[in-house]
Amino acid sequence: MRDIMNMNVKKIAFGAAVVFFTNFAFAQTVQDGINSMDSDKYAQAKANFTSMITSAPTAENYFYLGNTYLKQGEPDFAAATENFNKGLAADKKSYLNKIGLAAVKLGKGDKSAIAEIQSIVSDSREKDAEVLFRAAEALTLFEKNNSPDLAIQYLNKAIERASKKDVPAHYYYTLGDAYRLKRMPGDAMTAYDKALPLAKNKASVYTRMGTLWMAAQQWQQAKTSIDKAIATDPTYAPAYKALAAYDIRYQQNAKATQDLINYTKYADEDPYTQLEIAKLYFTNEDYANSKQVLDKIFDKINDPIKFKLRAYQLYADGKYAEAKQNMDNFVSQADKSRVQPADQGLMGLIAAGLAKTETDAAKKTALTTEAQQKIAIAKAAKDETMKWDMELVKIAGGGASQSDVDAGPTNPVIEGLKQKVAANAQDSDSLFKLATAYQDAKNWNGAIQTWQKMNALLPDWAPGYYSLGYSYQQAGNNDAAKIAYEKFINTVKPADQEANKQTLAYAYFAVAYMSKDSDLAKAKDYVSKSVQLDPTYQDAIKLNAEINK
Repeated sequence: MRDIMNMNVKKIAFGAAVVFFTNFAFAQTVQDGINSMDSDKYAQAKANFTSMITSAPTAENYFYLGNTYLKQGEPDFAAATENFNKGLAADKKSYLNKIGLAAVKLGKGDKSAIAEIQSIVSDSREKDAEVLFRAAEALTLFEKNNSPDLAIQYLNKAIERASKKDVPAHYYYTLGDAYRLKRMPGDAMTAYDKALPLAKNKASVYTRMGTLWMAAQQWQQAKTSIDKAIATDPTYAPAYKALAAYDIRYQQNAKATQDLINYTKYADEDPYTQLEIAKLYFTNEDYANSKQVLDKIFDKINDPIKFKLRAYQLYADGKYAEAKQNMDNFVSQADKSRVQPADQGLMGLIAAGLAKTETDAAKKTALTTEAQQKIAIAKAAKDETMKWDMELVKIAGGGASQSDVDAGPTNPVIEGLKQKVAANAQDSDSLFKLATAYQDAKNWNGAIQTWQKMNALLPDWAPGYYSLGYSYQQAGNNDAAKIAYEKFINTVKPADQEANKQTLAYAYFAVAYMSKDSDLAKAKDYVSKSVQLDPTYQDAIKLNAEINK
């Protein structure tokens, strides 16, 4: 979540009463615009700043409007650049607009902008706290392109300059953001703590605290902070966005949908905010609402990002050819710096989907190779936009519909555990028992579905993937079983390998056995590892001898 800060409006000297009232109204309008941004009401903020420019086309006012385009959910670099250039036309020495243009370069991936920002700050002689703050803010705006160390340096100087009067809360907000980028959550929380007594809207601070706790995977503390934000200001839209992320994490899809409805209610109709809502619906696997929101704004957005989201939706519907066309549109029109590892991963999944129905052997092999290479890029970057291995399982036919589960065997134990899980989707103990009960009853679709939920809840718990692989194997879906077993192999931590020796040996053997007709080299490698782990494992010994004749 991009944190939007309250602006410190400079006090302007005044003489006559009419000048006083003019400047007072101007200051209030600036603050209203910044408050709108902080509440994810970007259309309202743009209207405020555009009105200010109409009344007073100053360099500062153009900067405020340009900065709004930079800080919205998906940056509009063209609109931001246009306004920063107009600001420089109004005042060629404007440090703020120079920082704005450098921020655009940084957002596009040009790291030379960091040195440019340093030069601008140096030219300002570091006398103006606002220039120092805006430089630091620019250095923290973009997750992939930033310089938190330099930002912290500038923010401490800005706080020192401002301390002669009052330090604005947003100086501490941004300091917290910089520490987050450095993965120093303790220092980030300290900065947010300092912002809390200074902030007019404390919901803003509590929401930041909540998202910080989520980043640290401290889920109970996260929920407590988000609840405080909503209790403080029930109309603060970003708090519902954070709550949706929390509920999505725990697969509380119905709750997350309600959170997003509230977010939509309290944010505004800015197309880029609506685009963010469509993304969140997609993350919640609410594809119908995601499509509905995107359809409403598709023609209002020029940014090629819309093609990427459309590709995700089409992929989710299994329309791989159309998804590929939209990803091709995105890649051909977007700046190269905007193509992320997750995009490579999605293209890999689309290729895997196309390979499934390809009848030409050479094309099928090429698509399979492309899928493996591109998904490897996403996994190497530790990207978690999608569960890459599990998506491959779905493509391989590894999904289990609720009707399939309901059609399988059941018993009073299963029905009782289903009620417990329905009442609390975070109850990992009941999920484990339910999955095991399904296995005992040989309801493999029920076991598959429940192990999938277990793995989503505890993604680092390796045994869940082994059990999923076993359930797939029993259900006769070897392709999905193979992927799940490999996920188990890759998830077992080095310190736990000795304790998991026997299950690892079987997982390696199972993948080898299921690969021997399609990938002999892999089968030989995996069966060898199986024998190394358990030299007495007769099935592995036999397979090893058979494929190494």
